[in-house]
Amino acid sequence: MRWLITGGGGMLAADTLDRTAATGEPVLALGRQELDLCDKRAVRDFVSAYRPRVVINCAAWTAVDDAETREAEALAVNGHAVHWLAEACDLAGARLVHVSTDYVFDGDGSRPYREDSPTGPVNAYGRTKLAGERAALEHGHYVVRTAWLYGAHGPNFVRTMIRLAGERPTVDVVDDQRGQPTWTADLADFLVRLAQSALPAGVYHGTSAGETTWCGLAKEIFMLLGADAARVRPVPAATFPRPARRPANSVLAHTRWAPIRHWQEALHAAWPVLTGTAVTGQGPDAASTTRPEAKAGPQCSVA
Repeated sequence: MRWLITGGGGMLAADTLDRTAATGEPVLALGRQELDLCDKRAVRDFVSAYRPRVVINCAAWTAVDDAETREAEALAVNGHAVHWLAEACDLAGARLVHVSTDYVFDGDGSRPYREDSPTGPVNAYGRTKLAGERAALEHGHYVVRTAWLYGAHGPNFVRTMIRLAGERPTVDVVDDQRGQPTWTADLADFLVRLAQSALPAGVYHGTSAGETTWCGLAKEIFMLLGADAARVRPVPAATFPRPARRPANSVLAHTRWAPIRHWQEALHAAWPVLTGTAVTGQGPDAASTTRPEAKAGPQCSVA
């Protein structure tokens, strides 16, 4: 099997590159400089020439607040580009696994959102990601919704909290938004296993099991640091007004395939790589950072 990863060396793409390279099969990860996904002809020509069996699309416009005033640009990356990529995969006989987001839901519900729950994004970013989902599904491919990602290869909430714990006596963190913190290494394994499976195309939810708030996650991080969790102070989201509205409920149900392990278990497993004490070469559970026989493009935003 030959793999192609879009999104270059971004946080999720980097861990997906690790996971696919560990199969011993050919894999190529490309950033925007090597392949502009908004160029229909370039996408078609490259996929036709490289002939991957699986394309995992980790590339996306992820500047949520900027998308409110630049929706057309976000749509080009999150919507139109997915259409070009799906068409190219059809022509090459490749399977596309497209990464999407919890932001396709309005977040107003009290229960976890199922794969078949009605969508209703409340911001421009969510609308553009929903357009990408529809493009992938229209061509009979796979969509994996995920949320609250953190990892070793890019900026994220967990690493920010680790830094702030050493800089501030107290930290105010939103406590009225719920979700599922998900380690990118776990999600990468989920994506690869889905691509290798005989499961039918469609929508899958790739998040950790369980749920918490941003404040709950921050308190867990402080405890892992050996710091006083009481230094994390719960505040409402209204304390930090943002241009784009965020869903209050980002919890996703897993009715089509089993969820990733519980978010607390995953965070504890990820801790060595997040704090720079990882042991390499022992797989995701040991926070491996080994990349045998892999090629990576430059850093690129990921979903």
